[in-house]
Order: sequence, then C-alpha cells, then structure tokens
Amino acid sequence: MERTIIFCMLFFFSSTVLAAASHRAVKYRQILLVIEKLEHAVKDKDVEWLHTPENPVEGCVDTALSCFKKGTLQLQPLNSQVNATFTKAIRVFRKYTIRSPGKQCESSCESYKKKPPKEFLTSFAKLIQKV
Repeated sequence: MERTIIFCMLFFFSSTVLAAASHRAVKYRQILLVIEKLEHAVKDKDVEWLHTPENPVEGCVDTALSCFKKGTLQLQPLNSQVNATFTKAIRVFRKYTIRSPGKQCESSCESYKKKPPKEFLTSFAKLIQKV
C-alpha cells in the first residue's frame, strides 16, 4: 500500500514538472508565430527605431526580453487593412509576462543600438528561439 502511494505521488509530481516546462515552450512558440505575423503587418518607414538587444549575456536574457516587450508596444501597423491582425498580435505581447531576473543586469534597454522595426522583430525571434 505504501509503495502504491509513493508511486502515485512520484508520478503526480513528475507530470506537474513536465507540464510546467511544456507550457513555457508553447508560450514561446505562440510568440514566434505572432512575430512572424507582425513582420508583414508592421510599418517600417517613417517610424522611430527601437532599442534592439542582440546577444545578451547569460544573466541578462530576461532584461532583453522585457526590452523587446516594451519595444513591441511601440510598433505601428502598416495600414488600416492589417490593423485587426496587428491589434491581436500586440494583445499577445501585453499579456506575456517575463520572469523577474535573478540578478540585476548592468545593461539597460537604452544601452542597446536602435534598429528599424523589422530588424527589431527578427532579433526578437532569434532570442526567443535561443530561449
């Protein structure tokens, strides 16, 4: 009887850990799909360039992700025809929460080089794929 209870508890805890890890992977996959949609729906000319983190140090990944989240909220739609798609995509980024970094990162969002929106989204996709 004790062995059965221990086995059930072990099974329950291991399945909980696996579900948590896969939830994060699903969320990142969803963000990648949204980035792909945005690349075709975002205005790239006559707009303000955005701070684009590239190759963040190991401890600064969460800070870089928060910079990207902040930057995506500044993007503008290409035209009124893609406005609905654009709004749905931006809503995904607003809901996305970033883990708080374990240690304070020395670089801030403003320390990164500014790039056009399409290059910004490409760099964001690369970082999401690394994570």
